[in-house]
Amino acid sequence: MGKQATSWNTMQKKIRWALMILALFTLLTLTFFFYTRSAFNSCNSNDHFQAQIQSTSVTSSSGPNPLGFMKSKLALLVSHELSLSGGPLLLMELAFLLRRVGAEVVWITNQKPAQADDGVAYSLERKMLDRGVQVFSAKSQKAIDTAMEADLVVLNTAVAGKWLEGVLKENVKQVLPKVLWWIHEMRGHYFKLEYVKHLPFVAGAMIDSHTTAEYWKNRTRERLGIKMPETYVVHLGNSKDHMEVAEDIVAKRVLREHVRESLGVRDDDLLFAIINSVSRGKGQDLFLRSFYESLQLIQEKHQQVPSVHAIIVGSDLNAQTKFETELRNFVLEKKIQNRVHFVNKTLTVAPYLAAIDVLVQNSQARGECFGRITIEAMAFQLPVLVTLSV
Repeated sequence: MGKQATSWNTMQKKIRWALMILALFTLLTLTFFFYTRSAFNSCNSNDHFQAQIQSTSVTSSSGPNPLGFMKSKLALLVSHELSLSGGPLLLMELAFLLRRVGAEVVWITNQKPAQADDGVAYSLERKMLDRGVQVFSAKSQKAIDTAMEADLVVLNTAVAGKWLEGVLKENVKQVLPKVLWWIHEMRGHYFKLEYVKHLPFVAGAMIDSHTTAEYWKNRTRERLGIKMPETYVVHLGNSKDHMEVAEDIVAKRVLREHVRESLGVRDDDLLFAIINSVSRGKGQDLFLRSFYESLQLIQEKHQQVPSVHAIIVGSDLNAQTKFETELRNFVLEKKIQNRVHFVNKTLTVAPYLAAIDVLVQNSQARGECFGRITIEAMAFQLPVLVTLSV
């Protein structure tokens, strides 16, 4: 009993420490938020694909598959890029779900990756080919023929609309009645006719949240003078594989120990994380500035707290951008390299969610919704710190 009581008291102390630092971190994040005049939107959505291409009702696991109507049908999936970012990964999951019900699936990527990202694209293409998904060149005759023959064409993100005009050309009108447009974006620069002028004529639009759907309805009407097609709101959720890890206490403990040991972080240290592709506008700079100021406050007020660390998951060790170089220089300048850890972008985030104590939601301009990583972190029962517009 004495050992259990000691363990419980230690846990309570750690929780209090985490809450105190979280409060400091929140205050500083909000301070920088207003200082930089960033405008953020919270949305009522997200993450992973729950199969509802049309307004099919949710069924139990023992019931018929909502995607069963696609058995033996041909589906063409058009992605604006192939990378380890949310949109392409969600579309890949849809491709695998369609294959699982017996659909023939073809994938095309409209925008070729930079040479530095060729390895990532190649790896993802191999993953799809291994699962029976065919991969064609976006501008090939095969892609055009497939679009003409397909039973369903899914355009992923607003930017993918450029493929319609640029490749299909005079065949666009024949394909539009088969198009389901899956839209994730809300930021203003996506509302351009060059992207979405064919939007009113497609079979339907699929959007991640009611907030985003309403915004697109109003914005397209007021700014572009066009009308949205029939729109379906599909809230995303966690995959079965992710939930199995999140609910397995032993697996989480093993992953936590392994990741922390690799980072040089002790079990009783507090670890904050931001998990997103490192790019300008994603909030990693705000995260690091707030983290540094939190460390300063802890030192100035002589707070007795565990060692605090930050991890940025989403780096690119093969091709550092100018923005990432700025982040790393900031870390060196402030002499916090022993507390800040950069980890390469990855498909597997569960080990890092098991290892951290707090997730910090990336902060973008207007339109940042509940991203995939937020819902995944909640499955691990992690506190999530976000910046909100007021």
